[in-house]
Amino acid sequence: MTSSSNPSSSSARHPLDEAVQLAPAQGAADQYQGQTHPGYWNMVGPFGGITAATLLQAVLQHPDRLGDPLSLTVNYAGALTAGPFTVQATPVRTNRSTQHWTLSILQADADGAPVVTTTATAVTAVRRETWSVGDMPMPEVPPAVEHKAIVAPLGAVEWLNRYEMRPVTGFIPRNWDGSGDHSLTQLWMRDAPPRPLDFAALVALADVFFPRVWLRRARQVPAGTVSITVYFHATAAQLQATGTGFLLGQARGQEFRNGFFDQTVQLWNEAGTMLATSHQIVYYKE
Repeated sequence: MTSSSNPSSSSARHPLDEAVQLAPAQGAADQYQGQTHPGYWNMVGPFGGITAATLLQAVLQHPDRLGDPLSLTVNYAGALTAGPFTVQATPVRTNRSTQHWTLSILQADADGAPVVTTTATAVTAVRRETWSVGDMPMPEVPPAVEHKAIVAPLGAVEWLNRYEMRPVTGFIPRNWDGSGDHSLTQLWMRDAPPRPLDFAALVALADVFFPRVWLRRARQVPAGTVSITVYFHATAAQLQATGTGFLLGQARGQEFRNGFFDQTVQLWNEAGTMLATSHQIVYYKE
């Protein structure tokens, strides 16, 4: 599930930058125009991580933004279809150090009427130096260079080729025989081709894990994210220091019941700094 790790040329734009590109809508405050990108296509629409990154990008480029991302919650009401869409990003309240946002993605239906496909909320904040500690240290695992990158099989969804993944433990089962007994996955990851880490890339990386129910049951049942929240612990300077290096991602399910399960994720850089955590609720079909 990887593509070439060769850096892109200085003159070429990275696919992620193309995918999250937004232009201000003419005559409409707080609205931006975007276009789905074939390089991040999933089974029935864009990869959920790139949709989240696009919503965050609207906040990041908004002229009234205060501070850097603190949290983002995305609710996937329906799949985007290939083509143009509109992002609405509205700062609904600004305090001294935090700012609260509502967001949505709208796309024209068959009759040309705008339909909401995605809703979201975000919080940005001005960070200050305080007492700090990490209660979840990065697991001790061999470095990324000691693990092989996975190659996406022919016919796999296209977005898998946008990431370099080097599993440590708990990758996709080889046999779909119902023998699964845990839901823990650890893997090294980064954009492919390598790209300096920023907030938009980080939020997408938080969603690269395959559904935990596949690992826990060793059965490839239909599944899809309903809602995901990403918490940003890193400053812009820490992301810049991470550069094009790998992140260690860890994902685990917590409860599987009545057609839904939740999943927690932690992301560290190679220096062991916790950059982000996330929590999502996922639908699975019997």
